[in-house]
Amino acid sequence: MTTTFKPGEAELSDNEFEALRRLIYTHTGIALAPYKRYLVQARLGRRLRALNLATYAEYHELLVSGNGAELTQFINAMTTNKTDFFRESHHFDYLRTTWLPARRAAGARRLRLWSAACSTGEEPYTIAITVLDALDGAAGWDVKILASDIDTEVLARAETGTYTLEQVKPVPPPLLTKHFQRGRGQQEGSVRVSAAVRSLIAFRRINFLDDPWPIRATFDAIFCRNVLIYFDRPTQQRLLTRLLGYLAPDGLIFLGHSESAFGLVAGLSPVGATIYRRTTEPSSPLPSGR
Repeated sequence: MTTTFKPGEAELSDNEFEALRRLIYTHTGIALAPYKRYLVQARLGRRLRALNLATYAEYHELLVSGNGAELTQFINAMTTNKTDFFRESHHFDYLRTTWLPARRAAGARRLRLWSAACSTGEEPYTIAITVLDALDGAAGWDVKILASDIDTEVLARAETGTYTLEQVKPVPPPLLTKHFQRGRGQQEGSVRVSAAVRSLIAFRRINFLDDPWPIRATFDAIFCRNVLIYFDRPTQQRLLTRLLGYLAPDGLIFLGHSESAFGLVAGLSPVGATIYRRTTEPSSPLPSGR
């Protein structure tokens, strides 16, 4: 007897999972473990329903046929976007109490920072708030923050700078009052990051596998947190090596709490919990700064 599935209700077969797993690896470097099979089925089932497709094989065929718009949807569906304001708060404590005061004391007045997997924006906005708070509003400073992600949907949400009251609970009350505006009318129950904070940040889609990256700058600090865990070791090494090439002398790289640069790349020295300083010249020339 032949079983007829409604769109999005088919079971993801072993062969279909392997094909989709290879495809996401090819386009993003994300290495999906075998136990992620049901997660893939759940996330892509929505795409099958939206496209009125009966099987994951049909969906795979659509992806490899050159449908760029659906490939973007596929990548968006397969990326994980867990984030919070002031997540791993010790990183921002280090910026506020140690790194930024030292730069100010040394006479620096220029900062370039990169949130290299910014998701829905909580990380770059936290960086901007920390900079403004530590530098008394950063008057007289030239501060620019690049916020990038591969997922176009989360980038669009991040650019709005709008969050629910639940989402901003990790923000200390004085900073919430200072740097957020409460919504009114139809926006009741939400807040928006202030214009002063938003003005420091430029959002851009960047795929870590692209070569070259659309960046012509060096950075004083790069946040690439909770990203390496999704890659296999060779991809981790390539990514860290490339990031090092965009890091200014003595610049910092921040990784996630379960990540480490140890044994992956030379030229980084730990200065705190999952905080590393560039100590040697990178293996490739630095890009042109601006």
